[in-house]
Amino acid sequence: MKPVKIADNVHFLQVNHFNRRLFDSLIPLPEGTSYNAYLVKGGKRTALLDTADPEKREVLFDFLRGTEKLDYVIAHHAEQDHSGSIPFVLERFPEAKVVTNPKCKELLMSHLHVPADRFIEVKDGETLDLGGKTLRFIYTPWVHWPETMSTWLQEDGILFSCDFFGSHLATGAIFSEERVVHDPMKRYYAEIMMPFRTSVMANLEKIGGLGVRMVAPSHGPVHRDARFVMDLYREWAGGPTRNKALVAYVSMHGSTGVMVNRLVSGLQERGIEVEKINIEQFDEGRVAMSLVDATTVVIGTPTVLAGPHPKAVYGAYLANALRPKARYISVMGSYGWGGKTVEILAGMLPNLKAEVLKPVMVKGLPTGADLVLVDELAVLISEKHEALFRKG
Repeated sequence: MKPVKIADNVHFLQVNHFNRRLFDSLIPLPEGTSYNAYLVKGGKRTALLDTADPEKREVLFDFLRGTEKLDYVIAHHAEQDHSGSIPFVLERFPEAKVVTNPKCKELLMSHLHVPADRFIEVKDGETLDLGGKTLRFIYTPWVHWPETMSTWLQEDGILFSCDFFGSHLATGAIFSEERVVHDPMKRYYAEIMMPFRTSVMANLEKIGGLGVRMVAPSHGPVHRDARFVMDLYREWAGGPTRNKALVAYVSMHGSTGVMVNRLVSGLQERGIEVEKINIEQFDEGRVAMSLVDATTVVIGTPTVLAGPHPKAVYGAYLANALRPKARYISVMGSYGWGGKTVEILAGMLPNLKAEVLKPVMVKGLPTGADLVLVDELAVLISEKHEALFRKG
């Protein structure tokens, strides 16, 4: 494997993991992922920016085969997919020092047992001169860990952004294409960054004045159009929601399904975009992507042991953890003899600063009168959307 030149004496080490299908034993990876490292050679010193997941360390070392001397390893983030191969790199290059911030140093010492004497600590805004290549370190906390930082290569206008602007996308392409990278980036943002929207906006402001020409993230291809990816993040993190409803549901014997179909038809007839997702086979990423810009979220569930279906519980937990911008939420479904489905789900969503619309829970297979209640919910959602978007 040979590093790919993306600028003068700046090379991309794209460690693809095409067949990885689950990240952190949680996040589906329909298109695999990559662990990106970058090699910057100055007139005096050489720096490796990030490493790779230890499972793929041999691929990383294949890229480094022609590198005789390494002075620095820049650690942007302590998570294993970025830093897991640092101990192996330090063994291969005993003269190298790990350059990072104090918080990341502490985590790397705890998680990877990197000795304290192998570190150089840097402050926010501090620079490192490699000889004609100047690295400026920029703290970008909470995108998505407290110790995360980025590196700005001043002479070339490249921002090595860590997880910021990343995408779980294994590809042979070096540079991103808008039509290809948009959805993987949105999925990645939704799963990783959405809970930290306030920090995303603050860090966008922080890097906004740098004049970034290229963004080199730790996952997915490199972005030659920095404005495109930054504008996407501004829209997702700080922009308004769309005239859209997410209806996430599970139905055991069809009763909840009948109600969901009725609601979806009613909303669509009133001009509302609807994403209907059956969460029986749960795709966390798809649900998360829809949550990014949905104005209304409706959870449809049957009653199981006097409470919501476990998949609905998981859906509510996920929505609460991701903290989307949704303005309205509701619950609908059926029960056999009773239960506390609505109360349980409502109690699981404290992080959603959303108005709770009147739920629709019916006994058994819905009757004509029950479906009228569903229609009334569709009308209510439509009125809320109309008022919101007319005002906007």
